[in-house]
Amino acid sequence: MGRDGQVSALALFSEELRRPRAAAGLTQDQLAERVGYSPSLVAHVETGSRAPSLDFARRGDEALGTGGLLARLQPFVRSEAYPAWFRDWVEIEREAVSLRWFEPLLIPGLLQTEEYARAVLAAAHPASPEAEVERLVSARTDRQAILDQAEPPLLWVILDEGVLIRPVGGPAVMGDQIDRLIKAARQPRIVLQVVPSGVGAHAGLAGQFAIAGFDGSPDVVYLDNALAGQVVERPGDVARVALLYDILKAEALSPRASIDLARKAIEQWT
Repeated sequence: MGRDGQVSALALFSEELRRPRAAAGLTQDQLAERVGYSPSLVAHVETGSRAPSLDFARRGDEALGTGGLLARLQPFVRSEAYPAWFRDWVEIEREAVSLRWFEPLLIPGLLQTEEYARAVLAAAHPASPEAEVERLVSARTDRQAILDQAEPPLLWVILDEGVLIRPVGGPAVMGDQIDRLIKAARQPRIVLQVVPSGVGAHAGLAGQFAIAGFDGSPDVVYLDNALAGQVVERPGDVARVALLYDILKAEALSPRASIDLARKAIEQWT
């Protein structure tokens, strides 16, 4: 139930998964085997402590013969898992043909491993119960589906070198995360550049931002802070942020040199 007494989308999804599973005479373990996910994940989804991915929903529909109901419910569950102020950006992100991203502190959410995301979100929400953190982790990893589309957006990421050496989650988590970053940077529509620490003060020290580009529509900017994010559409403000990005791109290492730097950084974690 939601705080206003209404049934949440996740609670509805959980019931629509649990009821046909029980009617089919399947245990959670048996359903897990059919959908190719762990029994613990099935249990978490049925108790409403973990938000399902679209892939999980589609496999559930196929295994239980629910006619696509779970897949139709999943976007509402996904939207519910995001803070209200972030939902507009999630929709913008899905529709963009390009995403230019600058991060001075962390790996961008679209490229985070599950364990890295868990470490980041647990630290950012110290008073939240584990179940809530897990829902946030699921929502973050679910966003990454846009990179697996038939026509994914061009993702151009610029990182400060400090991102590669900040021990988020410990050595094993960092090793896996940077390895994923390197693999992503080798894909055709993902570009990675790193601003080396030797640059000193640079145009991105004021904080993280992202610029979404569209065919035939103006760019949109997303800014983040400790309380909430902000979607910016005023042409003058968008132009100022785009200029910052161009300056950072000029100060950063080339994509090839950036991958080499990431490869060196991974050595300290493995």
